[in-house]
Amino acid sequence: QQRRGFRVSAPAAIQVTVRDALNQALDEELERDERVFLLGEEVAQYDGAYKISRGLWKKYGDKRVIDTPISEMGFAGIAVGAAMAGLRPVCEFMTFNFSMQAIDQVINSAAKTCYMSAGSIGVPIVFRGPNGASAGVAAQHSQCFAAWYGHCPGLKVVSPWSAEDAKGLLKASIRDDNPVVMLENELLYGVPFEMSEQAQSKEFVIPIGKAKIERQGTHVTLVSHSRPVGHCLEAATVLAKEGVECEVINLRTIRPMDIETVEASVVKTNHLVTVEGGWPQFGVGAEICARIMEGPAFNYLDAPAVRVTGADVPMPYAKILEDNCIPQVKDIVFAVKKALNI
Repeated sequence: QQRRGFRVSAPAAIQVTVRDALNQALDEELERDERVFLLGEEVAQYDGAYKISRGLWKKYGDKRVIDTPISEMGFAGIAVGAAMAGLRPVCEFMTFNFSMQAIDQVINSAAKTCYMSAGSIGVPIVFRGPNGASAGVAAQHSQCFAAWYGHCPGLKVVSPWSAEDAKGLLKASIRDDNPVVMLENELLYGVPFEMSEQAQSKEFVIPIGKAKIERQGTHVTLVSHSRPVGHCLEAATVLAKEGVECEVINLRTIRPMDIETVEASVVKTNHLVTVEGGWPQFGVGAEICARIMEGPAFNYLDAPAVRVTGADVPMPYAKILEDNCIPQVKDIVFAVKKALNI
């Protein structure tokens, strides 16, 4: 065709918001497997508190998309029991701060049952919803639970950044035979990302436990998950103007953690900076630093690893204080320069 004067071009990638990517994933999995159902507060008639489940109740009805009372302990328990009985529930928390109401169900029931039953009882369930800081919602709605849930054996924990992450990880989580905690970010829901032709397929899944290198670099490794991945890419652009090339790794999965990708990058760059919205003590960054120190990549470090984290305080309400509690691009730039001693 090119010889005859026609231009052959691959289908262009399209712009999709994280909200729409999650909606697509839920729609496709509800259609694919009749055992899948969604439950949570306002997910049905109201189309979801964040409009993630928009249109699904009208399409699939009351048995597949279920509004629940405001009782996380109750509906999480119903979902865990349903999973044990062979269904594949997707349990939405309006914010992961309120998953604390259901912590007994998530940990003592979902996470431990397969192990304690010697594999005879599976719990294929997804707990999902917004995690970490939003905007102007203070301490009761702003905590990051990546370290909490990543600490617990029996769970898989994923933390998407882009629209492709959101779609591919949610579909993989629903299909997984283990309980999965999916930590989304409210501030990302309305953000559009480029979605490749491959990601638009109904069979597109992202393997749980595999990180993605979002930007290649040679001077320092930046490791992050969820919304701070975008901050890392912005910081990398700023630093590139000063001759510093950052390699940016999007973890995607907190547990199991893809430490091999991080190690390979550190061997190349000889410097490590971790970035997260959560608190510093026992955090995701602390785990990454410990794993690097204990492994073969430690011998390649030319300077101590540096962590960029949220401030060690409950989230304030005032915007100026909130901004100072959450890692900003300038904080990442400062940390990189500290690591490189420039």
